[in-house]
Amino acid sequence: MKLNEKELTKIAQGIRLLILDVDGVLTDGSIILDNEGNEFKSFHVRDGHGIKMLIRAGIHVAIITGRYSKVVERRSHELGITEVYQKSHDKRIAYRQLIEKYSIGEKEVAYIGDDIVDIPLLKRSGFPVVVADADDEVKAVAAMITKNRGGKGAVREICDFLLKAKGLWEDIIDEYSKI
Repeated sequence: MKLNEKELTKIAQGIRLLILDVDGVLTDGSIILDNEGNEFKSFHVRDGHGIKMLIRAGIHVAIITGRYSKVVERRSHELGITEVYQKSHDKRIAYRQLIEKYSIGEKEVAYIGDDIVDIPLLKRSGFPVVVADADDEVKAVAAMITKNRGGKGAVREICDFLLKAKGLWEDIIDEYSKI
């Protein structure tokens, strides 16, 4: 289902909500546990900055993940992501809640995933994106595959793409040149 850049840009222009998976998308998929039961995840700082830019530009950002982690709570709070659904074994439930809450259609949703559990939301969203190191079966349902791997700048790549497609990139750049 891979589309060319012009088709992707046209779809991206209408996106009002970006939904992210966590493990394998915001992280490289590694889960580090210590002997005291602490969990560690590594997040890419530029992914976080991209998310903050989207939120400032008025695009909603949400997380839907099958696991629960205090680290995800902390990181999403730092980034200003208020819609965080953890332990979502059926991600479609949280997806429907978000669409209803923001009164948007599925064509206005971008979803970034990496594994087969993400296929139902990828198939529903108007802009299905997978990271470069996603499972091959998942890549088959994506409109776009990032150049970067999960946890290594893939989310920032999509944030930048959305901002540029919506004509918001120059305003973002202008904000930084005034600092």
